[in-house]
Amino acid sequence: MHVDLGGYHVRDIEFSAAFDIDSEKVGKDLSEAIWSGQNNTIKFTDDIPHLGIPVQRGMTHDGLGKYLKEKITKAEGSTVDIVEVLKETKTDVVVSYLPVGSEQATKWYVEQILEAGCGFVNCIPVFIAREDYWNNRFKKAGLPIVGDDIKSQVGATIVHRSLARLFGDRGVKLMRT
Repeated sequence: MHVDLGGYHVRDIEFSAAFDIDSEKVGKDLSEAIWSGQNNTIKFTDDIPHLGIPVQRGMTHDGLGKYLKEKITKAEGSTVDIVEVLKETKTDVVVSYLPVGSEQATKWYVEQILEAGCGFVNCIPVFIAREDYWNNRFKKAGLPIVGDDIKSQVGATIVHRSLARLFGDRGVKLMRT
């Protein structure tokens, strides 16, 4: 995949705020929280300095699916004021890696992001950037929007959906995917 997006390299990302619902992450510095609790990523370095960015309690909605509910304990307390945090931290762009299937949560966060005046990079397969409704709202606000499964444009998600559709077209009954 590409490490350059419109002249920005992944190393240009500067963290300004972090939100989660996992009790093992909320309250920790982002540099510690990324390796706490449930993670599904490759650890590519141990050299992450203290960032001074506390992970704050985010909104759940449908972001804790049936499988994650068995593995994650939701953090106590209520959701922080996302809009206020984004404004206070002068966040320019929000990069979202909510769990796959978090459609309600994604749309709720997008509303907060728009209200805070931030751009949005959607890294999960919930259609935001390709939908006229959202695209027009970001355009009207003069804010960038990128994504809808940016993690893998021709990866597991689209291959899975295509295979499921193909099996259905061929008469196979899928009970669960």
